[in-house]
Amino acid sequence: MTGTILNVATVLVGGSVGLLFGAKLPERTRQTILAGLGLFTAGIGLQMFLQSKNAMIVLGGVLLGGLLGEWWKIEESLQAFGAWLEKRFAPQSLGAQSRSDFIRGFMTASLLFCIGPMTILGSIQDGLSGNYQLLAIKSVLDGFAALAFASTLGIGVLFSTIVILVYQGGISLLAAQLSAVITEAMMGEMTATGGVLIVGLALSSLLEIKPIRVGNFLPALLVTPFIVAILAALGLSN
Repeated sequence: MTGTILNVATVLVGGSVGLLFGAKLPERTRQTILAGLGLFTAGIGLQMFLQSKNAMIVLGGVLLGGLLGEWWKIEESLQAFGAWLEKRFAPQSLGAQSRSDFIRGFMTASLLFCIGPMTILGSIQDGLSGNYQLLAIKSVLDGFAALAFASTLGIGVLFSTIVILVYQGGISLLAAQLSAVITEAMMGEMTATGGVLIVGLALSSLLEIKPIRVGNFLPALLVTPFIVAILAALGLSN
């Protein structure tokens, strides 16, 4: 759990700095920063997707995961949780646009900080051996990202630490079981699937090109390795 606690701390520090100094930036500058983050995030997502050995597995995982997410209404649940946090902790004087930014900041940061191979691999390493080096690297990256996000999207970014604590901490606690089940092939396709979700996050929340309910695709991160396991059992894997 050491790496997760460090990650939470860097996001809080980076986000707080962004809140303190972000308001001093002109709106045009903040929009440019957000667009730059969107382009960079999309690039990272594409890089992750290229790790796939079989793009059809990723496609199947994304489609089936999206169907499950729509059925379970994950995106709506995340938005409702963000709205509850906003009502509970945000100043009541916020306008409608600021309230919208709170939820957007919370969801964008939560998804971005919790999707990716560094989250899963780092949490497993931390839980198994106490080696939190990978999560320490992720913490630094997340801290700078939180600074940039908070300067444009506001205080909602800081509340993503709740999701980081529960998600990464949960993986660390279940590390022994996960390491015995997840193979290298599963991790590769799961990483590629996470890349697709990150690209969707960039297009939807950061670049605002097209609204995408990225949260509803989160089950794909579980469906994809399951597909890999089925194909391996049937002797159809590469």
